Amino acid sequence: MSATRYTYLGPEGTFTEAALRTLPEAATRELVPMVSVPAALDAVRNGEAAAALVPIENSVEGGVTATLDELASGRPLMIYREVVLPIAFALLVRPGTKLSEVKTVTGHPVAQPQVRKWLRANLPDAVWESAASNADGARLVQEGRFDAAFAGEFAAATYGLEALVTEIHDAENAETRFVLVGRPARPAAPTGADKTSVVLWLGDDHPGALLELLQEFAVRGVNLMLIQSRPTGAGIGNYCFAVDAEGHIADRRVGEALMGLKRICPKVRFLGSYPRAGVSVGDVRPLRTGTSDEDFMAASDWLARAQDGRA
Repeated sequence: MSATRYTYLGPEGTFTEAALRTLPEAATRELVPMVSVPAALDAVRNGEAAAALVPIENSVEGGVTATLDELASGRPLMIYREVVLPIAFALLVRPGTKLSEVKTVTGHPVAQPQVRKWLRANLPDAVWESAASNADGARLVQEGRFDAAFAGEFAAATYGLEALVTEIHDAENAETRFVLVGRPARPAAPTGADKTSVVLWLGDDHPGALLELLQEFAVRGVNLMLIQSRPTGAGIGNYCFAVDAEGHIADRRVGEALMGLKRICPKVRFLGSYPRAGVSVGDVRPLRTGTSDEDFMAASDWLARAQDGRA
């Protein structure tokens, strides 16, 4: 395996590359763009790269389904950290192009919901066609296949384009979350401000089935930050659930919740416990009474004494 190579959703000039370059270790790694999220992750699975950075969630559009589905299937991978990047688009065009001349536009499918209102107000007749990534859209504009692309302003220089309009976003403070994914290994030690990601499969479809999964977290005081259903491919009505929960697998409340889920789910895939981006220990909400590690250990000690007749 190449320990110095990181892959990412390319080509050069994507928001994913910008997010990757915020990591300190990126300065000492070979950063290799890939044509798709599956290609970036398969390079890790095949030992061609040590890790891959891919988008997983957007504050406007929600989960990035290509990433969620890849992590739920195939050879297991694990998330080691996350990066949250503010997102604002620029309308990139070939030099000299006027806004009135823009008839066709392109960008990543996740970008479209973030600029839909702007498009309707400023280019109501423009035809949208999706690209593999925002930077790939810029490349297609460079080649003359589209009049304009929505991408990061930083991509303009890479593709010989100019930013006709900047700071485009329908929602203020839009963000995208990216995850650094590698092969499975022991998670890093808890920081006190962590997140745990899993994928859960329902055993059978019955009233309250999803509630049973949620209760495993709720009764132990584990807060959920994301839950998204994804079809398993086994037919209509068959779903798995991608879940992000506050805490670390080493925390007793989280570990016991996962054990409870393993008892009732036919399949549980652990995707990792890792530090939350931009969150310090002081930002984490206080635990509910009875859900700290000390509370769990005290209850375990009490049970042992009761079993020995010493309670």
